[in-house]
Amino acid sequence: MARSAVDETSDSGAFMRTASTFRNFISQDPSSQFPAESGRYHLYISYACPWASRCLAYLKIKGLDKAISFTSVKPIWERTKESDEHMGWVFPTSATEEPGAEPDPLNGAKNIRQLYELASTNYSGKYTVPVLWDKKLKTIVSNESSEIIRMFNTEFNDIAQNAALDLYPPQLQAQINETNEWIYNAINNGVYRCGFARKQGPYEEAVKELYEGLDRCEEILGKQRYICGNTLTEADIRLFVTIIRFDEVYAVHFKCNKKLLREFPNLFNYTKDIYQVPGMSSTVNMEHIKRHYYGSHPSINPFGIIPLGPNIDFSSPHDRERFSV
Repeated sequence: MARSAVDETSDSGAFMRTASTFRNFISQDPSSQFPAESGRYHLYISYACPWASRCLAYLKIKGLDKAISFTSVKPIWERTKESDEHMGWVFPTSATEEPGAEPDPLNGAKNIRQLYELASTNYSGKYTVPVLWDKKLKTIVSNESSEIIRMFNTEFNDIAQNAALDLYPPQLQAQINETNEWIYNAINNGVYRCGFARKQGPYEEAVKELYEGLDRCEEILGKQRYICGNTLTEADIRLFVTIIRFDEVYAVHFKCNKKLLREFPNLFNYTKDIYQVPGMSSTVNMEHIKRHYYGSHPSINPFGIIPLGPNIDFSSPHDRERFSV
């Protein structure tokens, strides 16, 4: 049976995310199976999905959007096949049907599931975004966002417009890796562990860890501009894609309402700071984000009603320049 993230719950009622399966790597080496070439690769995303959005963020801030094309799906999950009940990411049928989304320009696929079936006839995992597609070999290079962003950071520097930006610098790699790990467990995946829990115990455990993580971020950001020092890094992009969604979606839909993002002064201003990095704001489509979460999980929100607020202006002034040297 085809699955989605909503189905990944253990017998104890806890949400358990499974690993990605396509894990190939694009390389600067021209003799590699997947060499870094302008125009060869295409990124399929959903603006709603934080994992896909961090890949799009790299595409924009590294200046790779002329070398690597991208397409977004519609925000609300729909049936992907007549023969089963699977709900997933679907392309619009025309360029005007859904603002921000486009039909598949490469394969004419109706949904992301069809791309997986094109790439592998016996695939049995989830049909997730992002999908990094090789136009030449007509296959999926990778569906693991943490590895796609590393490729975008280094392997396309010969054709990137902002090649000098290194979001994973050698001297900070150990710190970034350690930071990524606790932020992923407590916050990135933590909000899903809250929202998809099916019993009170696992939910409360996830909420406790989530707010311990947010408090830790708040404390760190009271001493420095970014999460790993005074330099923008990969860890900031990975944290940002979750917290930009926090008050609009996770506080309500995933029951993460113990304290709002706006009640963390350092974290809130930090979120505005990252949002205002050139290129980042174009990766945040709050209408897609809200319509997806509130409209795609009927087990949580059966009537699909979308809250009207809070409509935060992330382009408003922040105070983070106080840490600039």
